[in-house]
Amino acid sequence: MKIETIKFNGKELVLLDQTKLPFEELFIVTNDYNRIAEAIERLEVRGAPAIGVTAAYALAIEYLHNESEVDLYKAYERLKSTRPTAVNLFNTLQIMILYFEANKNSKSLKSELIALAKKIHQEDFESCEKIALHGIEIFSKPLNIITHCNTGALATAGEGTALNVIKYGFSRGLVKKVFVDETRPLLQGSRLTAYELDKEGIPFEIITDSMAASLMKADKIDIAITGADRIALNGDSANKIGTYSLAINSQYHKIPFYIVAPESTFDPVSLTGDEFIIEQRNGKEIAFFRNNAITKETYNFYNPSFDVTPCQLITGIITDKQLYRFPYNFK
Repeated sequence: MKIETIKFNGKELVLLDQTKLPFEELFIVTNDYNRIAEAIERLEVRGAPAIGVTAAYALAIEYLHNESEVDLYKAYERLKSTRPTAVNLFNTLQIMILYFEANKNSKSLKSELIALAKKIHQEDFESCEKIALHGIEIFSKPLNIITHCNTGALATAGEGTALNVIKYGFSRGLVKKVFVDETRPLLQGSRLTAYELDKEGIPFEIITDSMAASLMKADKIDIAITGADRIALNGDSANKIGTYSLAINSQYHKIPFYIVAPESTFDPVSLTGDEFIIEQRNGKEIAFFRNNAITKETYNFYNPSFDVTPCQLITGIITDKQLYRFPYNFK
């Protein structure tokens, strides 16, 4: 079952608005890079691979309709400013702008940029399939799994990263149940991962983020599998806030903890996670949900979107290239 999060219809980009899930399946249809940038900022489209693909299309569509170098660079800078931690965004924008600079004199540049965005889209789709094939190596028997945030088709151009490993394992009788962290404050687990698992017919239970340790102590969890938005050269991994806590709990309870991401999520210039820029988001995301106040907006809030899990806590990192095991050597 493929959930089509991103689609190019020949003139516009069609994005599934994930802020409306799981209650409504609504789509954003636009050729305006500012609107696409807002969709990334608002998490209407989210997930590091999906953000990268979306940004690539945004640049190609801008040049398709406008054919202005000045405006293309404006779009490039606007899109680059949307999410500071997810490295796929910067990688794909760089690929697109470097191609433009190298082929400015091409008479077919508009169609070439569209073709390049489609290629990036297809490569992510294929990456998800390779990830699942490598991920199956971690199963030796049917397992109860805990996961955090959303790492499925909604977060990618394919069937997902960590969640695709789970789907692939389930199709082979190797997944008994998935415990889904709700993922505060925006509930990507309870809204999006649950939505995908329900469509797949995979047994799951939603839990609050603070319940994980007690379930581990009760021997109800065999393995933890999450995604990543940026991975340093030593294996330190940035992922949705709460992942670090899950890794610490996993180590204490001697439960394997795996990160799953495409090779494009590696940051080639950060030696460790200490060098990552962590996105700070508006405190209203904690004070409100779907415009309903759950505490006083006048209070002070601290709302980092990501935390960094040290490589020593990560049993293995599954990519579209291979399964790496600690200590890491990504050469």
